[in-house]
Amino acid sequence: MLKTYMMQKREKIDEVIGEHLDKLKYPAVIAEGMRYSVLNGGKRLRPMLLLMTLEALGADESLGYSTATAIEMIHSYSLVHDDLPALDNDDYRRGKLTTHKKYGEAEAILIGDALLTHSFNVVSAGNMHLSGDKIAKLVALTSEYAGVNGMIGGQMVDIESEGKEIELPILQYIHTHKTGMMIKLPVEAACIIGEADAETTAKLTEYSELIGLAFQIKDDILDVEGEFEKLGKPVGSDEELQKSTYPQIFGMERAKEILEEKIDRAKTVAVEALGEERAAIFVELADYIGKRDN
Repeated sequence: MLKTYMMQKREKIDEVIGEHLDKLKYPAVIAEGMRYSVLNGGKRLRPMLLLMTLEALGADESLGYSTATAIEMIHSYSLVHDDLPALDNDDYRRGKLTTHKKYGEAEAILIGDALLTHSFNVVSAGNMHLSGDKIAKLVALTSEYAGVNGMIGGQMVDIESEGKEIELPILQYIHTHKTGMMIKLPVEAACIIGEADAETTAKLTEYSELIGLAFQIKDDILDVEGEFEKLGKPVGSDEELQKSTYPQIFGMERAKEILEEKIDRAKTVAVEALGEERAAIFVELADYIGKRDN
């Protein structure tokens, strides 16, 4: 069920993203680079989370298309910049050349900047079907979770921690901010759009936090045990950059146990929030995150 669901959602999400990016023509290298960076593969996990949450809330998923597009643009910009020589210095992403390897380093910086900046045009001007109050909340939430109090903050602490032995709270901060905030964002955004009550919002937010942490723990594990052919990027980069990870701090066996604990709790919370029938797809997604190989 989940595989078919993800394929269908990805096709629709890519169609909507393409429609937004098709409006951009000049400068050509920026327009082309934005398309390359966003539409060169990927799971579309974040926009899919937004749409499936709207569906679970009984809202029309089309109300979330622009916000879902904006979130994927922000995620893609973060990958473009993460891959740069000044950060992770990666040559491949999703089995293809990274943006700076294809277009140049200066161009990649501007392509990433363009994706981030344009995402706020999409989340605001693209949401004119929503009330002004909802648009304001979505813009505020997006800027907070993508910025210094969210993804950027996590990235900065991650850089500062390279080559150091760090304690668990610091590692948790990195994971919950660098990765978790942008997985939490689409769920909270859907709760705003779909007018979820406070209790449901709290439970779904907890679910998103749990799968966000599980996603990063699984990334840590795959960086040790994964394969280039499946990941689309080299393995062992965490060790090369001397980054602290769950396997490095706890050992591989305990890291896998912690991953399962987060997945199990996420499934329980989803059922508490939505009931077994509506939560079924959320339960499947949690299992997928724990078992994925890319």
